[in-house]
Amino acid sequence: MPKSQVRKKKVYTPPTDVRPTATAATRKPSPVWLPIVAVTLIVVGIGWLVVYYLSEQAYPVATWGFWNLAVGFGAMVASLILLSRWR
Repeated sequence: MPKSQVRKKKVYTPPTDVRPTATAATRKPSPVWLPIVAVTLIVVGIGWLVVYYLSEQAYPVATWGFWNLAVGFGAMVASLILLSRWR
């Protein structure tokens, strides 16, 4: 039985209007301080919440009441915003 011919596929080249530009490929890397600050904010936020719960709402700031939760979670959300900028 004869063997069928093998078809060669053409190499795909995207249209010129879709190709990425050279500037998009050469993005600047993130500064060194960005992941350090983000991890610090996560640790501070978790630490703030742990101290708040373990001290039975007496610390870190007793007069703030439940706003201590906003401070802890706010620090963690700020770190997530920073980490979304990390390349």
